[in-house]
Amino acid sequence: MQKTFFIFLSKLNKLILPSYSKKQLDLSKANKVQLLIFGWRLYVTKKALG
Repeated sequence: MQKTFFIFLSKLNKLILPSYSKKQLDLSKANKVQLLIFGWRLYVTKKALG
């Protein structure tokens, strides 16, 4: 149940949130909102795979 939720959330994130890895964002120069989005996407992806 929980894994399917995170898989759904991961697909939703892919549609809505920007992909900073494709834009080659330098994390040392990212602002707080960009870091928050990056961390959220990383957390959801880790939960969906695990």
